[in-house]
Amino acid sequence: MAPHFTVIRDTTPDSAIPRGAVVAMGNFDGVHLGHRAVIAAALEMGRAHGRPALALTFEPHPRRFFSPNTPQFRLTDEPAKLRLLAGTGLAGAVVMTFDKARAGTSAQDFIHHDLIRRLGVSGIAVGYDFHFGKGRVGSPSLLVNEAPRLGIEVDVQPHVDIDERPVSSSAIRIALAEGQVDEATTMLGAPWFITGEVIHGEKRGRDLGYPTANIRLDANCGLKHGIYAVRVGRGGERLDGVASFGRRPTFDNGAPLLEIFLFDFKGDLYGQALDCAFVGFIREELKFDSLEALIRQMDDDSARARAMLAAAPDAFPKLGAID
Repeated sequence: MAPHFTVIRDTTPDSAIPRGAVVAMGNFDGVHLGHRAVIAAALEMGRAHGRPALALTFEPHPRRFFSPNTPQFRLTDEPAKLRLLAGTGLAGAVVMTFDKARAGTSAQDFIHHDLIRRLGVSGIAVGYDFHFGKGRVGSPSLLVNEAPRLGIEVDVQPHVDIDERPVSSSAIRIALAEGQVDEATTMLGAPWFITGEVIHGEKRGRDLGYPTANIRLDANCGLKHGIYAVRVGRGGERLDGVASFGRRPTFDNGAPLLEIFLFDFKGDLYGQALDCAFVGFIREELKFDSLEALIRQMDDDSARARAMLAAAPDAFPKLGAID
């Protein structure tokens, strides 16, 4: 049975916060393998101390606060990030609001007020490049230097490399923007996924023999437009399919839309929330001169998607439930 996962926020009373917990600190966008090394260190420290291990993260992402007018392609919004964190075995997450007051808090005040006085942490795990506090003065080395005086343990994790390249959220964004789904999956440890509500579309797929479940992604989503092999989660159910993400150049060149055709499925999905994991990239988005040519290509796309998914039967992110 999955462990109880509790979310602690700025409004959570001190009495409801478990004292002496170990925290894994980070922004955790994507919860990739580098993040998971930090989380694993916190879990191990927690086991050694007989203490619960929590993630400590910030919302909105600090980049959004400092650059509000710059488009930000987030790998995971807050709910997705928390569900991924809940799937790691952590006991919960501390979500700190990143606002003007937080941005102006000195590193020392953050350590003494937030970490020690309010949370009462007994240990901290961080990545080698994590910075905090006003002017990003706080660093892993500062935590290490302060640890003996504070009576806490600090574990600093080095970067995780794949083929001599550091794993990072930025590298994953670049991979997704280039359609390099396999590369993104390797760095994440599982396929990248989105969650969205099925909306009504133009119903063209029905006429083509490919009825689709349509989901509008975040306007800043940087995923490459094209055709993908996908695995969809609906509650505990898993459904395989093929999806198009893009502007539909054969028809209207409209706003980007994710259109998912589920294999061997019949039913009404309108209004339902689906998790869609991107397992393989098939091809770029194309404009076709005829509906017949489009249908032939969709038949081929479906066959290729089925083969990709059959080769990766367990490909899906491990998601936990949030209280």
